[in-house]
Amino acid sequence: MKKHTVVSLRRQKAEGDRIAMITAYDYTMAKLMDAAGVEMLLVGDSLGMVMLGYADTLSVTMEDMIHHTRPVACAAEHAFVVADMPFMSYQASVEDAVRNAGRLMKEGRAHGVKLEGGEDFCPHIRAIVAASIPVVGHLGLTPQSVHALGGYRVQGKSVETAQKLMDSARAVEAAGAFALVLECVPAPLSAKISSELKIPVIGIGAGAGCDGQVLVGQDLLGMFSDVTPKFVRHFAEAGNLMSEAFAAYCRAVKSGEFPAAEHAWDMDPEILKHVR
Repeated sequence: MKKHTVVSLRRQKAEGDRIAMITAYDYTMAKLMDAAGVEMLLVGDSLGMVMLGYADTLSVTMEDMIHHTRPVACAAEHAFVVADMPFMSYQASVEDAVRNAGRLMKEGRAHGVKLEGGEDFCPHIRAIVAASIPVVGHLGLTPQSVHALGGYRVQGKSVETAQKLMDSARAVEAAGAFALVLECVPAPLSAKISSELKIPVIGIGAGAGCDGQVLVGQDLLGMFSDVTPKFVRHFAEAGNLMSEAFAAYCRAVKSGEFPAAEHAWDMDPEILKHVR
């Protein structure tokens, strides 16, 4: 299995080979995803909700992102690892953006970074790319702007907002991003944007016309039930299986069934006689 790079991912778009991307936040899950052939692993700031129990992504820190990115990168023998730039790690200045993107690469061992926003953040994208750091853009529903957007809502449903999304996508590409995530965008608009851009467009709640798809790993496994967006599909009910296993373990411990003799080490009884 080959190592996926910005070059191979662009080639996939050109050849019509759709890209599979999943979020990962730890070594064990990332290793399983990588072995399954997932081409891109996203260490999303969604870890704030999925792993840390926050109501949104806004409280996620650079330290959180670095901490979770490093083990994913260690597991990724083949996949291209992208780390989200968390809220206020790049918004204040271009200098902050470059410095923190560099931390995700150097300390987190990411292969690239992702940041939300359109034209206003093109100077940040250009500067990060100039520092030899691959960038993935993110448009549509941008969770770090949830309060400004008035909640988690589909974006681009009017002529004005659809045109703004198209213009922003072109601007992000021109600024040097090598890929773009579209979140909660009407399927026909996402398909049009994907056909217009030369870079891969990865959809989440954006229909089948994109060049690839991304889902939160715990969502597709049926492990996270706090929020279930319309675009989520459970490819397994691992959450139920895990709950059953945990309950079975509790019963076995309480009944004394576990651990059994085969799970323990014996010793010479003569030795025990001398233990006072």
